[in-house]
Amino acid sequence: MLKTKHIILIKVLRIFLVFFVLGCSNKTSDKLWVYSSSNDSKVIFALQDLFLTNNNNYQQVDISKKDKASIILQVESTADLKKEGFSIKNENNKIIVSGFDEAGLMYGTLELAEQIKLYGIEGVKSEIKNPYMEMRGPKFNIPLDVRTPSYTDVCDAAQHNIPHMWDFSFWKDYIDAMARYRYNYISLWNLHPFPSLVKVPGYEEVALNDVQRSTVKWKEHYNLMAIGFDAPEILKNPEIVKTISIEEKIEFWKKVMAYGKTRNIDFHIITWNIFDYGTQGKYGITDDRDNKITTDYFRKSVKQLFVTYPDLAGIGLTTGENMKGVNHQEREAWAYDTYALGILDAAKEMPERQFKFIHRQHQSGAREIAEKFKSVVEADNVEFLFCFKYAKAHVYSATQQPFHEDANYVEQIKGMKTLWGLRNDDTFYFRWGAPDFTREFINNLPYDVAKGIYFGSDQWIWGRDFLTKEPEISNQIEVSKHWYQWLLWGRLSYDPTISNDRFRDLLSNRFSGIDANKLFSAWQNASMVYPITTGFHWGKLDFQWYIEGCKSRPSQADNETGFHDVNRFITLGVHPKSGNQSIPDYVNMTLEDNTTTLKTPFDVAEKLHDLSDKALLDISAVNNERNNELKLTINDIKTISFLGKYYAYKIEGATHVALYRKTNEVKNQEQAVKALENALVFWEKYTKQAMLQNRNPLWTNRVGIVDWKQITEWVKQDIEIANTEL
Repeated sequence: MLKTKHIILIKVLRIFLVFFVLGCSNKTSDKLWVYSSSNDSKVIFALQDLFLTNNNNYQQVDISKKDKASIILQVESTADLKKEGFSIKNENNKIIVSGFDEAGLMYGTLELAEQIKLYGIEGVKSEIKNPYMEMRGPKFNIPLDVRTPSYTDVCDAAQHNIPHMWDFSFWKDYIDAMARYRYNYISLWNLHPFPSLVKVPGYEEVALNDVQRSTVKWKEHYNLMAIGFDAPEILKNPEIVKTISIEEKIEFWKKVMAYGKTRNIDFHIITWNIFDYGTQGKYGITDDRDNKITTDYFRKSVKQLFVTYPDLAGIGLTTGENMKGVNHQEREAWAYDTYALGILDAAKEMPERQFKFIHRQHQSGAREIAEKFKSVVEADNVEFLFCFKYAKAHVYSATQQPFHEDANYVEQIKGMKTLWGLRNDDTFYFRWGAPDFTREFINNLPYDVAKGIYFGSDQWIWGRDFLTKEPEISNQIEVSKHWYQWLLWGRLSYDPTISNDRFRDLLSNRFSGIDANKLFSAWQNASMVYPITTGFHWGKLDFQWYIEGCKSRPSQADNETGFHDVNRFITLGVHPKSGNQSIPDYVNMTLEDNTTTLKTPFDVAEKLHDLSDKALLDISAVNNERNNELKLTINDIKTISFLGKYYAYKIEGATHVALYRKTNEVKNQEQAVKALENALVFWEKYTKQAMLQNRNPLWTNRVGIVDWKQITEWVKQDIEIANTEL
């Protein structure tokens, strides 16, 4: 009996010893001690990323152990740091991250976490970083409700995403991603958002309960000025996608904006005018500029936005979209009496609060705006900003843009600050990633007058992915699917000196075991198909050109389909800063036996061939069996490369057609047919590769239905055009 008890005691002691040893091996002293002087939510967010690195081998300690900590995070407003700036010092086995403010400390800690993840704690480099662009944000056309639509609502992307706009989990994921990419504000664009967001004193019955979506059988094309989105057939028989009162809506958006503040992200609401969507004629409100009730309603709505939402940073507007038959002065007079006086009312009532007022210079004059809004400019607690559509609708066209120069814009705003609008109405389906292009583009922006940038689309809702057949994550947010593109524009706007080595290392870490050099090169070369093609075939506005479908509105294609055939490739000009020569100019130069320093159409075609061939060669060496995201990414790179080959052959074929029409030489016709037959081969490769993982047709709001199978029939007709006696 005693022997049995002794044996049991020995076993218990052994078990205790095992747990003791295990406990000792996981003691706090075995972890890297991290001390943070701030418990601000922004810093805590970044700390979470830090703790996920290095096998989570960290222990946060209080101030009593600060001197023994290996990593110290602190807010310190040193002379070499600016707002949102940070420094990292790695000396004597101690890393000190200093932020000018909590936002800077967040960015510094995110940078530290990334360096440790990529290079280990021993590879952390000392550095000082301050933001290059002060404001860095997305342009988000938000489909709130069929009754309060955005400019983008008449399309698949908007209709799919209306419910997600009222889902906090979407905004949490979206805001977290934006913070990691170094964006610090979100601009929500809507034609007339007030009925879905506020209850305006004196106009309470305008406020809308519930969230509705139309069940209409949509037409392909709607008015390009967003007029008529409240047509009876659209509003008839709606479905309720969320049952929610206006009071609950207000609490929802308060929560979203408050969460943004925890990630250093402000919200701005920007409108087009004059739209009265959602008011349904109540109180006599119309879209008439001379309607005094409308003027009063807008002024009070602007003020009420700020009264309702304590975390709302600013409001912006565009004049001219639905101001019929008025001049610049009349537009700005209405905008002043509504938006300007509304924000001045709010600023006077809340003198301790800072406001931003953004006026987009569109269908109006910068000088007239500055003069009319002088009282807003001079208000102590209102910052007045201009906004300019810098690259028209296609940021992926050229790294230099002339449109602000053509408008004499910088001189007209007289030293005031502007947000440069970077519109991407190009990459909806496929993942884009060319760091060299992005970096050069940002460095070419007029810096002295720049307050910052916004990056986004009018033809797309960057909500949740609905196109991928077998996504890595169901209902993935678009900015995570297109993570590389959004990271590049955000990170390089904060710091355009980031080297390609860092981006290669990020790819290597995300897709372990691959040849990161091959993936980086393939991705960059394939992505350049977008600006090389659009820089040559320049339809500056979104309804004039969509590269992934080779389409525009029919009126812009000079045909009934909207497909850009060889005839349109001949007649449409080149981007003025692309350095390209148009097809007609090339033909005339050839006939006159002259030369040029510009890139000829054949040079452009050769460049597209070269980029696509290199991308296909490099990507063939990347193993795609490791994870689904890598498989999807490789597929996109191949798809874009086939598209590049298509456009290369199409440009060749169009040029030979133009030469044949001028010279009547049969060899040009033969070469045109051969090139366009090759173009068909690669269009079919493009669509086959794209359809492996993407849903199509796609209904877009600017160029209508993009049906790759139907477009294939139009591609075949290019060959017939070349074969026909011209």
